[in-house]
Amino acid sequence: MTAPFGLVIFDCDGVLVDSEMLSAGVLMAMMREEGFPMSEEDFRSDFLGRSFAAAALRAKERFGQPLADDFEQRYRDRLFAKLAAELTPMPGVLRILKGLSLPYCLATSSSPRRLALSLSTTGLGPFFEGRCFTASEVKHGKPAPDLFLHAAERMGVAPAACLVLEDSELGVRAALAAGMTAWHFAGGCHVHAGYSLPGGLIPHRVIGSMEAFGEALENFGLFS
Repeated sequence: MTAPFGLVIFDCDGVLVDSEMLSAGVLMAMMREEGFPMSEEDFRSDFLGRSFAAAALRAKERFGQPLADDFEQRYRDRLFAKLAAELTPMPGVLRILKGLSLPYCLATSSSPRRLALSLSTTGLGPFFEGRCFTASEVKHGKPAPDLFLHAAERMGVAPAACLVLEDSELGVRAALAAGMTAWHFAGGCHVHAGYSLPGGLIPHRVIGSMEAFGEALENFGLFS
C-alpha cells in the first residue's frame, strides 16, 4: 500500500503528553476560588485546545466579566508546578517516535514556555529539536488552519501530504481546514473521562492509543 503521507504533525497536549486532566484540575480549582464555578464539561467546551487568550475570552462571555489581570500568571505558575511534578508522556509515544520512518513535527496552541516544560519533563525534547511550532508564530490559532500550514511550509511538505494527530475539536477542525488528513487521537485521560468531538465533525480516522497509531502507520509501511 502506498502511503499518501510525507509528514506527521503531532499536537502536544493530549497527544504527546497526557496533560489535559492536570490542566483541568488546576483551572477548575482556580476558577472556583475566583467565584466562577466551572465543571469538567465547561473546561472541555471553553478551554480544551485553545490558547489562554482565546479561553479567557470564552470565560468572559460565559461569566459576564473578565478574569483578574493577574489570573493568567497565577494560573501558569500553579499549572507549571503541577506539570513539572506529575506530567507523563502519552503511553507508547516513545516507541512511536523511535519507529517512525517519515518526518514529523509538533504544532501546539501551548505557549513556548509551557511547551519547553512539557518536553523537558517528559524526556521528549530530543525528538523535537528544530521542529516545534506554536500558535505564537501565526496570526490565528486553531481552529484556523494557520498553524498547521505554517508547520507544513517550514517542514517543506505540501498540506495534502500531511497527517495530523489531534485530540481536540479545534485541532481537528484546523487540520481539516488546512486540507490535511486528520486523525482524532482518543487515548488521553480526558477522552476516557468523557471528552468527545461534537456531532457532525468527522475526522478521517479515530485512533484509540499510540499502539493503534503504530499499527495504522505500519499498514502504510511507515513504522517499524
